[in-house]
Amino acid sequence: MALAQSRLTAQGQISVPAEVRKKLGVGPGSVLEWDEQNDQVVVRRAGRYTSEDVHHALFPGAGAKKGPVDVKDAIRKYIRKRHARG
Repeated sequence: MALAQSRLTAQGQISVPAEVRKKLGVGPGSVLEWDEQNDQVVVRRAGRYTSEDVHHALFPGAGAKKGPVDVKDAIRKYIRKRHARG
């Protein structure tokens, strides 16, 4: 079942329905990407890549990833070490 529908204007423009804008987290000035996957066209907010996506793209097959808890703990340790007194 479709999430929403839009009508194409004579100039090739569409309005993005409010439900879709809310789901994508987009507003005025946002850029949308159109991608073809198999026989479907997928629309997504441009630049919606996590640091994990970027890391996997740059370092395919890299070792085990650290979860958010590990990263927060490492940051906490770094801050304590950097600001430790004497």
